[in-house]
Amino acid sequence: MKMHLLAAVAAFALLVPVAAEEAKPAPSPGEIVAAAPASDWTAIAASDLLVMDLAPGARGPRRVVIQLMPAPFSQGWIGNIRKLAAARWWDGTSVNRVQDNYVVQWGDATEKKALPEGLMVVGQENYVSKDRDVLDQLLEKSGGAAAAEFFAEEAENAAEEAMAATGASSADGEPYSDRRVRDPYASHHDTFFGWLIAGHRKDDGYEYWPVHCYAMVGVGRNLSPDTGSGAELYTVIGHAPRHLDRNIALVGRVIEGIEHLSSLPRGTGALGFYEKEEERVPILSVRIGTDIADLPAFEYLSTESATFAQYADARANRRDPFFNVPAGGADICNIPVPVRRRP
Repeated sequence: MKMHLLAAVAAFALLVPVAAEEAKPAPSPGEIVAAAPASDWTAIAASDLLVMDLAPGARGPRRVVIQLMPAPFSQGWIGNIRKLAAARWWDGTSVNRVQDNYVVQWGDATEKKALPEGLMVVGQENYVSKDRDVLDQLLEKSGGAAAAEFFAEEAENAAEEAMAATGASSADGEPYSDRRVRDPYASHHDTFFGWLIAGHRKDDGYEYWPVHCYAMVGVGRNLSPDTGSGAELYTVIGHAPRHLDRNIALVGRVIEGIEHLSSLPRGTGALGFYEKEEERVPILSVRIGTDIADLPAFEYLSTESATFAQYADARANRRDPFFNVPAGGADICNIPVPVRRRP
């Protein structure tokens, strides 16, 4: 039902009694997720989690849980990260950089700590996946493309309704729906088994890559051709820096405890680095989830589910009572995949 019609019905109800029950307000994205059946949630294996314990803060323990990306993305770096965690390499290192509206970075501040043997040197061509057969199969099987089409169609319809109700038109004469779906960083974006990805077609096939959304975790590096080993990591704590896509390896996302990083004091040095040793936040330990005895079980809302399609549409077109005008679209990073502790 159109928003302006709901407003008219509400006003009319003040004057004329009606027998019919008033229309139920549209659910918010959070309400849609809360109502998702258990079958729409997918378990996250403990072996795919990286658990970082920081030194306690004023309010007690500070634990950050990171979910590592699935194949075929960034597996060389993720293999290194598993070796670093097994070697307990991060124990005694620190959070060294907090740049406002950008990233938090951690690792060895001295850059002198010896790395464990057997780490891979990963080429920058691995920032993207060109495995067309595998990706196309998985996307088709997952229904990710179908979910994206559902979201696009529903958002386009809502945008057209909103414009028709207000008599609005695009300032540049371009169709509103075209402006809605355009991503300045990619020709295509979709979901991939619980992850947000982008891609485009090239002369020699297709490329896909993970995107720099809030709480995504990447690998720090020096100038190209260096790609980083995985020993230096960062997470996004600001507006999505999509210009980093395909320039740095993304290896995961923070699924719990991001507040322990995003709330840290900003560094005053260049690029937000802490200038004094006492400003750095000590890291007590980093372990793979299977090595943590008391770790809760986590799960994500399947991006192949009808609930996720409904949730994505609601994120793009807020129709719950607070909102007056559906936006008609959403940046891909504004549709974060819901993750929760398993009930």
